[in-house]
Amino acid sequence: MSGFFMDWDGNLRSVEEPGGGYTCDVDTAARYVAVMKGSMLAHEATLYKTLTDVEKAGIKAALVPGSHPWGSSRDGF
Repeated sequence: MSGFFMDWDGNLRSVEEPGGGYTCDVDTAARYVAVMKGSMLAHEATLYKTLTDVEKAGIKAALVPGSHPWGSSRDGF
C-alpha cells in the first residue's frame, strides 16, 4: 500500500516508510492511517493516495524521508 499522511509536526510522510520505528496500518476505504509503535497507537491521520490528492486538499507540506525525526525536544522526544 502506498500513500501519504501528515505527522503531528505538519510534515508529509509515506505510509511505507514513516520512520522513527513506527509502522502504519492503513484502511483505504476509510482513508485512515493508524501510526503504530509496537502495539501502541501513536498517531491517527488521513490517507492521501497520491501527492496530487494532497495538493487537491490544499495541503502544502514538505515530504520528509523516514530518516527525518518525529517530534522535537519540546515534544518530549
